[in-house]
Amino acid sequence: MDNIVLDTNCLIASIKRDSIYFPVWRDFMLGKYCLCFTDDILNEYQEIIAERTGSKEIANNIISAILNRSNTKHIEVYYHFELIDKDKDDNKFVDCAIKANARYIVTEDRHFNVLKTIDFPHVDVINLNDFLEYLRHIQ
Repeated sequence: MDNIVLDTNCLIASIKRDSIYFPVWRDFMLGKYCLCFTDDILNEYQEIIAERTGSKEIANNIISAILNRSNTKHIEVYYHFELIDKDKDDNKFVDCAIKANARYIVTEDRHFNVLKTIDFPHVDVINLNDFLEYLRHIQ
């Protein structure tokens, strides 16, 4: 099972049942991939989900679902690579992916494109559509 880091925008796009990206959440719940996160990432998930849905309860339920799955990894980051300059806050996803040896960071954020120009440490970045295609091909 591959380790994956989901940018917040991708998680939010995938939790709505009527979204074309719902299979990302569904396949997480089915255990098709391992979702890796740090405390900072989890806090951002909770804050942004509550803000976008207008409900702390929904945000808490999503976070509980993540925390109670066996296909998650809580990652402790001790070294910060600071590979993204345009939005320093995005570096938490990069550092998590590096430490978790993640196959992908899934994001729609263009700030992550800089990672394609960095040889070391290597971090693969894909968008939601490509990740959906990837999910179609795994058991």
